[in-house]
Amino acid sequence: MKYFDTPIIDSGNADEKRAEIRDYFQTTWALYESLFETLKKDEVFYQRPEPLRHPLIFYYGHTATFFVNKLMVSKIIEDRIDPSAESMLAIGVDEMSWDDLNDDHYDWPSVDTVRNYRKKVYELVNHLIDTLPLSLPIQWDDPFWIIMMGIEHERIHLETSSVLIRQLPVESVTSHPNWLRFPESTQVPQNSMIHVPGGQVRQGKSIPSAAYGWDNEYGEQITDVTDFKASQFLVSNQEFLGFVEDGGYQTECWWTEEGWSWIQFKKPQHPPFWLKVSSKTYRYRIMLEEIDMPWDWPVDVNYLEAKAFCNWLSAKEGKHFRLPTEAEWYRLSDLNVEYDEAGRLTSPANVNFKLGASSCPVTHFKHRDFYDVVGNVWQWTETAID
Repeated sequence: MKYFDTPIIDSGNADEKRAEIRDYFQTTWALYESLFETLKKDEVFYQRPEPLRHPLIFYYGHTATFFVNKLMVSKIIEDRIDPSAESMLAIGVDEMSWDDLNDDHYDWPSVDTVRNYRKKVYELVNHLIDTLPLSLPIQWDDPFWIIMMGIEHERIHLETSSVLIRQLPVESVTSHPNWLRFPESTQVPQNSMIHVPGGQVRQGKSIPSAAYGWDNEYGEQITDVTDFKASQFLVSNQEFLGFVEDGGYQTECWWTEEGWSWIQFKKPQHPPFWLKVSSKTYRYRIMLEEIDMPWDWPVDVNYLEAKAFCNWLSAKEGKHFRLPTEAEWYRLSDLNVEYDEAGRLTSPANVNFKLGASSCPVTHFKHRDFYDVVGNVWQWTETAID
């Protein structure tokens, strides 16, 4: 499988840019198709691995429907391909527990129906890429902005849908050459806190921008960050084991009010992808298989678990540990990670599935004094994305 970075859209030759965007679209589309080829049989498309999400058939069709709906709203096309499907497959992300996702309310289409629908959308978008006017820079009111939006939206769902598939029973999935795990696990490093000098952090894209951006990326925010310390490595499975073995999931004082409500609702005993074999033994679920626990890989937890771990570690070591603010994370990135003129990552990192469908050891990618400042897992911050 080929990989492409998001195209630069503010400079270059129009014909070459058209070909580059076509390659980016086709590669992204093929990778998304292959993601659903990991489902062992059609019946799996109708399973809901996460109660707050629709069954996987929705996500298979959703990214194609997104293209059509945005092309309609922007008046690039006048006719829908399948109005019924496009209504049913349009909205279904970020549901909350009180939403009514009763499957009795949905007459989900067959897998073949969605597969054929995706083929028609694929042909439509390819035709538009070949025929729509293209001038550089590509800006918000240009037809190709909508094309880029659709591609980047599908790339988001590559990651989120891979996590849903990871939550399926392992017997519901099958191996695939595009979705192999990282092969290595090594010794767990001793983590330490490293000084980070403060400085000014500037966030935000300008118009026109060198690469596509979502609406919440535009504007400017400047933050003065004071000196702080950050851990050299991401928190590994081995580090988090101490919290688990010390009864962290049963001890209310480590958790925020929201966190303890979550504990009472979900009743977890350990991180979601740990599989307990005995009192001292765990295995680990990656996307398509169960493997021996890679203790040197980063732990997969939600914000509530990460916050509780910091509270536990603070009490244990008599120091104050917390997650970084968003501005502190950017400061860490500014000092240690390299990007090109479009803001695309040039430092080596485990991103965009280039290493496979799993994490890798926390010691694998060095970013100056730190490791995995970007990549390897989604990272939590103390403050919300701003």
